[in-house]
Parts: sequence; C-alpha cells; structure tokens
Amino acid sequence: MPVKPIKLTFEGAHGAELAARLDLPVGPVRAYALFAHCFTCSKDLTAARKIAQSLTLQGIGVLRFDFTGLGGSGGDFSSTNFTSNLEDLRRAADFMRHEFAAPRLLIGHSLGGAAVLAVADSVPEATAVATIAAPADVEHVTHNFDGYLDDIERDGQAEVSLGGRPFVIKRQFVEDLRHHSVEAAVGKLHKALLVLHAPMDQTVGIENAGRIYDAAKHPKSYVSLDSADHLLRNPDDAEYAANVIAAWAKRYLPDDTPEQPEVSEGVVVRETGLGKFQSMVIAGQHRMIADEPENVGGFDSGPSPYDFLSAALGSCTVMTLRLYADQKQIPLDSVRVEVRHEKIHAEDCAECAGKPVSKSGKIDRFERLITLHGDFTDDVRTRLLEIADKCPVHRTLEASSVIVTQEHSA
Repeated sequence: MPVKPIKLTFEGAHGAELAARLDLPVGPVRAYALFAHCFTCSKDLTAARKIAQSLTLQGIGVLRFDFTGLGGSGGDFSSTNFTSNLEDLRRAADFMRHEFAAPRLLIGHSLGGAAVLAVADSVPEATAVATIAAPADVEHVTHNFDGYLDDIERDGQAEVSLGGRPFVIKRQFVEDLRHHSVEAAVGKLHKALLVLHAPMDQTVGIENAGRIYDAAKHPKSYVSLDSADHLLRNPDDAEYAANVIAAWAKRYLPDDTPEQPEVSEGVVVRETGLGKFQSMVIAGQHRMIADEPENVGGFDSGPSPYDFLSAALGSCTVMTLRLYADQKQIPLDSVRVEVRHEKIHAEDCAECAGKPVSKSGKIDRFERLITLHGDFTDDVRTRLLEIADKCPVHRTLEASSVIVTQEHSA
C-alpha cells in the first residue's frame, strides 16, 4: 500500500510559499531525491507523480514542488526567471536538509533537468544526477514562444499561450537565459550522471542529450526512452524512467538503511520522526504507516489506529467466512465487508444494553456491512451472517481484554 504524499510548504527565492509533496516509501528511507518539473508544468504532472511513486518502491523518498508562480505555489510567475528557479531548487534542498535529510539524488525533467545540472555543485550531499529530456541550452525554452520574442523585446513583456494556458513572459526572463551555460555546468559536475531522452522527442531534440553526455565526465550513462513523448504522458514510459533511475542510482546511494528490529512475536510500532503522529508499523516482514488525519494535526499518510482496528475486524470477518464456505462447500464467490466505527453515547445505542461504558458515558460502536456474492439459499445466507460473529477479532472486541504494560529496555 503506497504511503499518501505529505503536503509541505517552504519559502522560495522571492519569499513566496512554495507547495511541495513528499512521497515516502513504506519502510525505512534509503535516501532522498529532489525532483524538478518541466517548464510551466507542476509537481502533480502525471510523469512527476509516477516517477516519485516508483522511486518510493526502491526505498527512496522524493520531494517534488511547484516553482514560484506555478501550480499550488505563491508568487508571480512573470517575475521569475531561470536564476530564481535555481534559487527555488537550492531552497528546496536546504528545506530537505533541515527537516529530513539532504537529497542524495537530483532529478530534473526538461528545463528542470537543466536546472538540477546547474545547481548540483551547490548540493554537496548529492552523489547522482538524472535528467529526463533536458535541453543542453536553456535558451532552447524560447522555442515555446518564439513567435512572441519580438513583442517581448519591444514591449518588455507579452502574454503567450503554453499548453493551452496563458503566461506572461517578460524581457528579463529571456535576457536571464543568456547568462547560463548548461554544458559548462555539466563539465564541472563531479557527480554520477544519467541522461534519459527519447530519440523522437519533438520538443527537445535528441541532439541535446548528446551534447550533455559529451560535456560530462565519467561516471556517465545514457538510456533511450524509445517512443516516449516529451512529457512522458504514457504512465508506462514514466514508470520505465523511474525504474531505470532507481536501478542506476543504487550504485551511488548510501546503503545505510537502519537495522530493523527482529520481531518473533507481536507487532512493533515506532515513530518515524515525521510530523506529530506518523508511525512505522512492523509486523513480521510487513511494513505499514500509521497516522492521523490532517484535521487533528497528522499528515493523513496512513490509516489511523482506529482504521487499523476496523481493518482487523473486517479482514478477520472475510477470512472466517471464506474458511467456513470452503469447509462446507458453499459456492461463495466473493465477500466484501465495510466497517464503520464511532464513539456514541450508550443511551443512543439500542444494541449496547449491558455493555461496559466509559466514564464519559460513551461506547465504541462498530457497524459491519457484509456483502455476499454467490448462488445459495436464504438459509445459507443467514448462516453465513451468523458465522461472521464467530470471527476471533469480533469475539475479542466484544469480550473484555487485559492489557499488560511493561517498560522495555532498548
């Protein structure tokens, strides 16, 4: 089960609040990556989300954010330029360094690829850089609005249409591009480099990949994205790129995964250090995230404790019914159980007579909705519903339990 991305914000180059998402693996974070999106795109582009999700499966946490004036970030896009984009990236790396850990892997898509190449030396902890469809010359971006360049030069700015959306491009944006050399930055790069590019990219030609690769020192690698388009609209292309990056980066990322506790019996739960409530649940070989909803101060990055309790009742019910149906050779095609939990006043609960009540006068009420699919009689259906009550977790919840607490030395 993937962990829900955590919503974060940090201050950008112009002082605006930048919107970010942190995608985390289920289990220990082997390393963090910083992802820079393409020109006028956003952190929520399909390719960005897919790449981040795929990297988390390899134990890599990924921070993706919207540059100033784009997506969910504040600020005025027309006042930004490539220089301010680079500062946004540095601020993002600083934020990660302070709140989590500095990024060991930098990933950039299109102009974002040029940006991570330009800032790589200012992130000393980063050991590897991966670019996707990146231009070798940042002035290449002006091809997106070359029909307006004369207007921008003459009037100081122009409203252009990019991807069907209006953007104001100012003269300072165009002039700033002339002060940056991607190839010069690549030549000074002392980190492993992976260049991914599609031969038929109609936005940034494949020759750009060749120029970047030639300018770089070893270790460097190139991987073709075959028939992918510039934005990796096909989720399979985005997943392929992510898997290649993860496999390649493994050589350059630290193998400092914290040793996990051995669990012979029971379940271990420990804080992750992220937010107020987020916890890692370790059950044998399984790893899960527990959290609380945002409205009570959590990240909503995983089920709440009561969600886990409801899941225990629901899953136990499904398993019990399946076991009984198989033993009795009942043609039960499928079972679906929905569990709803609430704390209500005992006096408002008709089914709660005789049940123990808390000091507040409330009681926990679990409502279980069972859907049975199969070709069997009403009598069999009634019997199956009776068997549901024999689920071991059901019996535990209805009976009184004893909890013994002891301090355990680490």
